[in-house]
Amino acid sequence: MSTPPARPRAALLLLSYLAFVSLGLPDGLLGVSWPSIRGDFDVPTEAVGWVLTAGTVGYLTSSVLAGFTLARVGVGALLAGSTLLASLALTGYSVSPVLVVLVGCALLLGLGSGAVDSGLNAYAAGAFGPRHMNWLHAFFGLGVAIGPLIMTAVLSAGLAWRWGYGIVAAAQLVLAAAFALTVRAWHRGAPGSTEADAPVPTEAGAAIQAGPTSAVRVPVRATLRLPAVWSGTLAFVLYVAIEVSAGLWAFLLLTEGRGLSAALAGGCVSAYWGSLFIGRVVQGLVAERLGAGLVLRVSLAGMAVGAALIAVPGPALLAVLGLVVVGFAAAPVFPLLTLTTAERVGAAHADRAIGLQIGAAGVGAALVPAGLGVLIGNTSVQVLGSALLVLALALIALYEWGDRRSTGRPTGQPAPTQPGREGQPASGPVRPVVDGR
Repeated sequence: MSTPPARPRAALLLLSYLAFVSLGLPDGLLGVSWPSIRGDFDVPTEAVGWVLTAGTVGYLTSSVLAGFTLARVGVGALLAGSTLLASLALTGYSVSPVLVVLVGCALLLGLGSGAVDSGLNAYAAGAFGPRHMNWLHAFFGLGVAIGPLIMTAVLSAGLAWRWGYGIVAAAQLVLAAAFALTVRAWHRGAPGSTEADAPVPTEAGAAIQAGPTSAVRVPVRATLRLPAVWSGTLAFVLYVAIEVSAGLWAFLLLTEGRGLSAALAGGCVSAYWGSLFIGRVVQGLVAERLGAGLVLRVSLAGMAVGAALIAVPGPALLAVLGLVVVGFAAAPVFPLLTLTTAERVGAAHADRAIGLQIGAAGVGAALVPAGLGVLIGNTSVQVLGSALLVLALALIALYEWGDRRSTGRPTGQPAPTQPGREGQPASGPVRPVVDGR
């Protein structure tokens, strides 16, 4: 049975919420600003693909690497440096003279965002409980919603699109400074750490230092050999593929497939994203009371039910209901899968596994919805519901298989004990350091 996390420090919790808002802000800017950017640079509409590709490459690279280097650099330093990089990249957006410079800045933005996403998720998985984990991801959705409002306000005021990126860059710079000023606090607040990081004797008499500088070393190959690591990574691909595909293609389904007007269909798509946000707020409290495992299973089943409602031929109202059910049910899946990573792979492998999972989420968001678009183009938009149902059922099967293969603790790692009381559990969890080799 896992030890419940200690009450998070208020300052670090606030910064974590703000960091997740800041992660979502740039994602909401591009859709509104792209027509203006395209006009300024005199490029075709499809040129946005270069920007998205560069950002995805940077995100995947840094999110995976962050999981493998977090134990060495420390979460506070990683967050400060990565947020500063994101601020510089957004500043580059605001002054880019040509598209190729903007594409380079998108790569830098992806590098900064991926590291922040991976590092903060790894930290939160050990430091926060189900409620705050869900709420953190709800605040990401809030950031995505605020981004378009900022750019719309800038353009409505008669200002150039560059001002929107400049405003968000300034906000990121302030956040980077806050991370830099609290580097030591992040270290002290890390899971398993104490103010003095005092060594804890084990049964064998060897001292294991509590916190992020533990003496236990786990080679990279040991992490990559765990089936639970790869089943969890694939689960993130499937989950994000469902979330993004539903939001991306729902408008087309409701207009061309079910006959709704564009205005009404747009409102229904907003309702889908809104149900995802509300679900994370509400289910954060539910998961803390009922347990992450039960809520995950019910949520995965709910996603399948919602997808089935979308797949069934019928009136538009049925598809809209299915979208809302998918959104609300999917809400806690990403944060709770992250939160329970250490239970599946062991604490010594958790940072690396979360890095792989966050990177896999980027793959799921980029490749699967695009592939589904090709399928829709060659068949019919009505195939969307069936595709979502297949993905949801595959996710359920993969989660159950991975749960049975979970390790809980690295093989051969002794349970920590208190000094002078051989065989008795220690009062707090010891988080082993991951070797960077």
